Amino acid sequence: MRVLISGASIAGLTLAHWLARHGFTPTVVERAPGLREGGQGVDVRDQAIEVVERMGLMADVRARAADVGAMTFVNGAGRDQARIDIDAIKAKNATGEVEIMRGDLVGLLHAATDVEYLFGDSIQALDQDAEGVTVTFESGLERRFELVVGADGLHSNVRRLAFGPESRFLQHRDHYFAFANADASLGVDRQMTVHNLPGKMAGVYRSGNHAQAKAYFIYRSPEVDYDHRDLEQQRAMLREQFADVSSWHTQGLLASALADPAMYFDSLSQVRMESWSSGRVVLVGDAAYCASPASGAGAELALTGAYRLAIELAMAGGDHEAAFRRYEEGQRELVTRKQQIGPNVRLMVPRTRLGMRVRNLVARLPLAGMERIMAPRKVTPLPTYVSNSKTQFSDDEKRV
Repeated sequence: MRVLISGASIAGLTLAHWLARHGFTPTVVERAPGLREGGQGVDVRDQAIEVVERMGLMADVRARAADVGAMTFVNGAGRDQARIDIDAIKAKNATGEVEIMRGDLVGLLHAATDVEYLFGDSIQALDQDAEGVTVTFESGLERRFELVVGADGLHSNVRRLAFGPESRFLQHRDHYFAFANADASLGVDRQMTVHNLPGKMAGVYRSGNHAQAKAYFIYRSPEVDYDHRDLEQQRAMLREQFADVSSWHTQGLLASALADPAMYFDSLSQVRMESWSSGRVVLVGDAAYCASPASGAGAELALTGAYRLAIELAMAGGDHEAAFRRYEEGQRELVTRKQQIGPNVRLMVPRTRLGMRVRNLVARLPLAGMERIMAPRKVTPLPTYVSNSKTQFSDDEKRV
């Protein structure tokens, strides 16, 4: 069964790995000319750990951990106002979760996934019929696949072609954000340092295992009509919000971000859809159920969703309608929970100075209090292999 996957990021590569492992023939198309290696820290936690372990990559993920152990909130003079001990909370919860830079995780997934790649191209048109999908690419290439998967992020091209304009599915969550490379001297080793003004945040993230620091910006704003591919327009939007903020290291971080050719800027938005499939086209990861970066769950949803989709297709023997239905039934509970962002945005970007003071008090809670806020919850178990599946599995896999 030939499956076209649009997007060579976490969801797309994970899906390609598991489909290839179970007898499918995946092709991955990616608009960028190569792997996009940048990005922020992402969390491999809870059920996502199971997925990565089953891929045999968890030791490599731990070896490349971002190694950030605390988040400190500072005032305009750089003096500490509150601190969250991330290391202590993780140890107390004992979940084994790991933060890794997105680019590092993508590199590991790519190295473990031997499939056909079409870099520097994108899908222009989809024509479905009872037997498959004829795909026309922007390069002019035309090919035939049994299934097409959109794993192409918040602004999914596949979703637009198969389901309609993104305005039907994106819900703006009142903020915009940016991250980019930053001068490491502006940050503290193994720490995320955050400075707030009402409705705004500037921060620097400095991993203990990486020489390059990251600048972070978030600001509160109603939805704005802009081109998500126009980097110059995005730079102007970020500059307008922070050009007059002289406190702390904000101007140094802003200069770094504006100079970075790979600066990433977008809205804090969620994708909410009644169904993630349409005929022979299905969505996975942010394209289907982005919870927004404020959730901290993007990698978790991408890894678990891609795994569920691949295994349901394998166990259904290629019956895509049954597989898509079981994929949605299994993944929907986790998505619903992760899209309830909770206190994350209020902690990071309080709306008022009073809110900043309250946040600092909350951040000073005893460990038990913060542990409860950040503790994982049980969700629908990952699917397991069955011996009567039409797909052949090894004895070790049947025992998982």
